[in-house]
Amino acid sequence: MSDPKVEIYTKFHCGYCHSAKRLLQSKGVDFTEYDITMGGPKRAEMLERKPDARTVPQIFIDGEAIGGSDDLAALDREGKLDGMLGL
Repeated sequence: MSDPKVEIYTKFHCGYCHSAKRLLQSKGVDFTEYDITMGGPKRAEMLERKPDARTVPQIFIDGEAIGGSDDLAALDREGKLDGMLGL
């Protein structure tokens, strides 16, 4: 099984973004970060992928919208995150 593709849309000085990245890093997971602080094409891409997204971070695992930092932490607490990450 190959490693899942993990993507996270973030903004500068976002505490929730840092928390989500820390959780992923603590599990040794590689992820691609898109900084949308200044808007631009990556913000438009995020909204295309998840039209109701109004906050960051927005996390995607293998293209599936996971949600934000709280959602990621909840998956971890429920024991579901490791499986999604192939751990």
